[in-house]
Amino acid sequence: MRFLQASSKTFQNDLAEFCRGSIVPKEIQDSVTAILADVRTRGDEAVVYYAAKFDGAKLRAREIRVKPAELAAAAKAISATERKAMVEAHANIVAFNKKSLPADWLGKNKQGAEVGERFYPIRRVGLYVPGGQVPLVSTVLMTATLAKIAGCPEIAVFTPSDASGKIAPGLLAALELVGIEEVYRIGGVQAIGAMAFGTASIPAVDKVYGPGNAYVCEAKRQVFGTVGVDSLPGPSEVMVIADETARTDFVAADLLAQAEHGSGREKIYLVATSSEIIDAIMAEVKSQLLLITRSEKTQNVLSQGLLAVTVDSLAQAVQIANYVAPEHLELIVAESAEEKLLSEITTAGAIMLGNYTPTALGDFTAGPSHVLPTGRAGRFFSGLRVADFQRRTSIIRYSKSTVKKGNEVVAAFAAMERLDAHGRSVKIRT
Repeated sequence: MRFLQASSKTFQNDLAEFCRGSIVPKEIQDSVTAILADVRTRGDEAVVYYAAKFDGAKLRAREIRVKPAELAAAAKAISATERKAMVEAHANIVAFNKKSLPADWLGKNKQGAEVGERFYPIRRVGLYVPGGQVPLVSTVLMTATLAKIAGCPEIAVFTPSDASGKIAPGLLAALELVGIEEVYRIGGVQAIGAMAFGTASIPAVDKVYGPGNAYVCEAKRQVFGTVGVDSLPGPSEVMVIADETARTDFVAADLLAQAEHGSGREKIYLVATSSEIIDAIMAEVKSQLLLITRSEKTQNVLSQGLLAVTVDSLAQAVQIANYVAPEHLELIVAESAEEKLLSEITTAGAIMLGNYTPTALGDFTAGPSHVLPTGRAGRFFSGLRVADFQRRTSIIRYSKSTVKKGNEVVAAFAAMERLDAHGRSVKIRT
């Protein structure tokens, strides 16, 4: 872990250097390029080859797709407590995301012409759900629910299996709850390639969604253009801005929760208004680390990916947050300071307010999707929402009378741009 002073003359360079660690190494880029090319060429044959190589799953092409009976069996296998949790989280996600469902509209411009927008669900979408050692059951709800609200006709979900070809029952049960029927037991770069290029067994999709590790994130970047992608949500990040009102035990628990993902590429930022606060939090981290099951991998993330920064003021904290653009931002500061920070921090994926709002609530049940931009992509990407599963078309209608009002403007632009045929196409109608 690293400790920095925001007032240091080298701070900005030191911060930039730490953030640059999020850049994907060339060896990952090259590996992803090779796998994608292989999937594009060999299709199913390559997909099952890489499933065996990376996941240990020896599948045949006809076994890639999960049978409906497996989904139904998983739904019956989970406990009543697990199903209740899924149902409650799903209800919050539906309620939150229905509010952002775009609506068609029509109006008139200054020339009297009819103009508006129509929104259409994307025809076929592919959702990536990380599996393996940490099957992200919640990611099913945080992606598929939005696709359902948007009305996407075809929703295909991709998630890796274990070495025996099995997918975690909780994950399959969540898919059944949302009403997803098309599920494939493949993950990694090969899954992104199958979504983008299609195979004999897997029809290509129009847009790819969901979080993943550095390889999956790089694969999404490389197939962009062949298909759409939601954003590049990679290894998890959290930033906590804490002042003297912060509960140090709460903050420590939240840092450990993010480090628990354990890939080794997570980023954790602790920004505090005094070194004493940081010392107290780190003492709590050391103590609480003994209480969690994934302590070894968590400790590795803390050692490699934690940056603690002492600031002289919350204004400095704002500058740091806007530069980092963290996936998750916890503002554990005095309530009187919250509104000012909310108005000035403009790049965070999701913001959690106060001592009693850990990131985990946003991850699992609050309502907003937990698919959020990482690696400073929050400067230009937002978290996943229903509108990302739709596309917009502009509507324009001029009449015989209103086209005359537009003619003068078009004629001027046609002359400036030396496009006389453009001008004539309007003038001929007047």
